[in-house]
Amino acid sequence: MVYNNPFASFWMAGYECSDMINRYGDRVDLLQLTGHLERLEDDYRLLGNFDMRSVREGIRWSVVEPSPGVYDWHAVSLIIRTSIGSNKQILFDLCHFGLPSDLTPFHPHLPQRFVALCRSFVELYRSIQPNGPLIVTPINEVNFFAWLGGEIACTSPYCTGKGWDVKYHLMRAYIEGVRAMKEMDPQLLVLTVEPLVNIASDETDADALSIVQLMNSYQFQTLEMLTGRICPELGGQPEYLDIVGLDYYYNSQWSYPLNRILDWKLPDTEPGYRSLSEQVRDVYEKYQRPVVLTETSHPLEDRPLWIRNITAECIRILAANIPLWGVCIYPVIDRPDWDHTGIWHRSGIWDIDETSNTLDRILYEPYAAAIKECQQQIAPFMRPWESSNVKTFFLAADFENEL
Repeated sequence: MVYNNPFASFWMAGYECSDMINRYGDRVDLLQLTGHLERLEDDYRLLGNFDMRSVREGIRWSVVEPSPGVYDWHAVSLIIRTSIGSNKQILFDLCHFGLPSDLTPFHPHLPQRFVALCRSFVELYRSIQPNGPLIVTPINEVNFFAWLGGEIACTSPYCTGKGWDVKYHLMRAYIEGVRAMKEMDPQLLVLTVEPLVNIASDETDADALSIVQLMNSYQFQTLEMLTGRICPELGGQPEYLDIVGLDYYYNSQWSYPLNRILDWKLPDTEPGYRSLSEQVRDVYEKYQRPVVLTETSHPLEDRPLWIRNITAECIRILAANIPLWGVCIYPVIDRPDWDHTGIWHRSGIWDIDETSNTLDRILYEPYAAAIKECQQQIAPFMRPWESSNVKTFFLAADFENEL
């Protein structure tokens, strides 16, 4: 199958945009806490040093829809217009863990409210940017959302033992939203974003291995629903899956039942450890869609070592002729913890001086140097479908009077 790469750049930047309600019942708006909305132009300008022109942002549903059916698109309009003036392509998350306060995944109005949100968003976006592809993630990390809220009660709906039910209801809204948006905009592309995980067994008997195999399969339930392979009553279709986004971190592989994080620095010593390239190959063979590494990062001093490891794996993926269309550094600007907002993860290219009134960005130079080194290393392995052929629609000159 031949694909046209819609992305403006292979290396992408992601801004943490969750507006979730955390385990303590408090709304956490990370776009506000990081000062990103106030510093949009400056933050986008910083990306020029790394040639990152594709950017993941979120609309924050709880902010956009302050009351049912009433929309405030001011902040989203600002992001779109600023991105045009900054020559950035925005990949939008419509729901990044945060729902309006009057909704839960189980609320009977969730699907219709989400469809209405999707329609209003597409109308807004095309009123400002009528040209070019529109790339949307309807609901970010449904698998993780379902676990967080349905299994360990750390966000809405604060349940245990209900992960499948949360996932099913979120995917009902997701699929109906995709159908509505694709009907409105034939150029719209769905970028699914889900964690890529690997669970290794601490035991070697057949029953234990069977349990782990089943647990590993859970991560694909959302894509199976979206494509209609399971739960066909939800209306999933193969054409609803355009690009497979995979989130991969240092703690994405662990053991069961001991729940011990596998050491990515010493993979040969970890029974059951699987390389990123091997896992991506399996996903590509399963769905035959282009792949993007939609989130990856590491906290603190191991940031440079981690991105070098990721780049080596991406080179192996490209060498295997798998259409890997991008790697998103996420977050590109540091973020505070959801539950303990006084703790900052120190995982971005730029740390934030949270003690300053202006939330100054501080370049973590070892990470920045490693990223530039990695960009040079991977460039010779790029193939035509990695080099974007998307026309640049984001020219400031065309919009000087609107900005």
